[in-house]
Amino acid sequence: MRYLTQKNIIVGLLSCSPTGYILSEQPNIIYIFTDQQTATALSCSGNQDIKTPNIDRLANEGIRFVNAYCSSPLSSPSRAAMFTGYTPGQIGQLKNNVPLPDSIQGKTLGNIFADNGYTCGYAGKWHLPESDIPEKGFGFEKLHGHNDFGLAEASIRFLQRKHTKPFFLVISFDNPHNICEYARGQELPFAQINEPDIKDCPQLPYNFAQNPYDADIIKSEKQLRYNLYPTIRYTPDDWRRYRNAYFRLVEHIDTEIGKILNAIDQNKLWNNTIVIFTSDHGDGNGAHQWNQKSALYEEVVNIPFIVRLPHKKNGGTTSEHLINNGVDLMPTLCEFAKINIPEHCLGTSWKNIVEKGYDTKARKFLVIETLFNQSTTQGWAVRTPDYKYILYDKGNNREQLFNMKTDRGELINLAVQKKYIDIIEKHRNILRKWMSINQIPQQRKDISVIPSR
Repeated sequence: MRYLTQKNIIVGLLSCSPTGYILSEQPNIIYIFTDQQTATALSCSGNQDIKTPNIDRLANEGIRFVNAYCSSPLSSPSRAAMFTGYTPGQIGQLKNNVPLPDSIQGKTLGNIFADNGYTCGYAGKWHLPESDIPEKGFGFEKLHGHNDFGLAEASIRFLQRKHTKPFFLVISFDNPHNICEYARGQELPFAQINEPDIKDCPQLPYNFAQNPYDADIIKSEKQLRYNLYPTIRYTPDDWRRYRNAYFRLVEHIDTEIGKILNAIDQNKLWNNTIVIFTSDHGDGNGAHQWNQKSALYEEVVNIPFIVRLPHKKNGGTTSEHLINNGVDLMPTLCEFAKINIPEHCLGTSWKNIVEKGYDTKARKFLVIETLFNQSTTQGWAVRTPDYKYILYDKGNNREQLFNMKTDRGELINLAVQKKYIDIIEKHRNILRKWMSINQIPQQRKDISVIPSR
C-alpha cells in the first residue's frame, strides 16, 4: 500500500485555516461511523482474525489514516467534539448523557450545513444525550432511531431520493458496542454471536500483559467498577472468546456497510460524493487485559479513519498524518462544502492532506482527554509523530511515555528513565499550552496537574 508522507510540516497549534482549494460544485458527504471500534479491527489493517471486505473496499478506493484518534474515549464526549467543533473539556462534555450547553444550540454541524443549502439526514445512534436524535434542533432530518436493525435500509431510502441540493448523510451504527453487553453476560441488542470452539477463537494480543510501570489507577478503576469491567475475573480463554465476539460484531456491521456502498453504486453517486468511515472510540479488546473505553491505551483511542474521494482520488494510500476525528471534522467538512469555518473551531482541516498528500499547516500534535466512565479520574494524552505522552491526575506511574515508532503496544514506559526527561518536558509544555488556550478546567485549581521538571 502506498504512503502519503508528511512534508514541510511546521509546528502549529490546532490551526483551522482554509486552503483555498475549490471544487467545481459542493459535494455530497456521507459520514459513516461505528461505536467502540479500534483501528486494527479491520482486515485492511493486516488483522487476520477478521474479514471486513466492504470497509476494505473503502480503504482500497480511499485514504486510510493510521494515526487517527478520538477527542475523548467515551461516546457522548467524542460525539460532542464531532458535532460541535469544541474539545469536550471546554464545554463540560466529558461524561455520557450530559445535555449540550444552551450556547451551542443551533450552531452544531447539522445546523451549519442545513443553513448553507444542504439536505441533512441522520440515521442511527445520537447519544447527545438522547439515544435518538431529536426531530428538531440539530439541522438533521431523523431517518432512523438508535437501532442497527433497518439502519442501512433507512439510509438507502435517503440515497434513493431525487436530491435537488447537495446532501449530508450521517449513518451511526451502535456496534461493535454490543461487546459491553457480551462482557456482562447480557443479551445483545443488535446482533447474535455463535460461540465457536475455543481453538477457533483468536489468540491473545501480544500486549496482553500490563507493563510493570503502567499507571496503577487503571487497576483501581477496574476493581472499583465491576459492572463496567467484569473481565477482571476473566481467564485467558475468556479473553479469547471476548476477542472472537468483538471481531464478529465488527463483521456484522461491515455487511451492513456493504449494503450502503451498493446503493451508492446503484444510484451513481460516487462522482460527487465524499465518504468518510470512522468510529467514536475504540475498545481495549484484551490489550493490557482491558475491556471497554476511558483508558488512554492505543487500542482505545486510535480509531479507524478512511476518506474516499470522488473518482477514487489517491485511492489505496495510507497516511501517517495525525488526525483528530472529533474537533477536526467540522473545519474539514466546512472547507469541502465551501462553508465558512466557524471561529470557535479548535480543529485542523485535513482537506489538503487527502487531496494533495500533504499540508504545511497539518497537525504536529494532538491531545486526547478522558474522564473515566462513572468516575472522577481524569487523564490526557499528547500524541506527536514519534511519541505518546499520557498523564493521569492521580496514582503511581501517572506519567507515561511511549515510542510510537518502536512500541505501539505500549509495553515500555520510558517515563521511568531520566534520559527521556527532555522529551517528557516537551510534551508537558504542549499540554500546558493546550490547556491554557482552550481553558480546560482542573479539579484542583491550587495545584497543577502537570508535573514540573
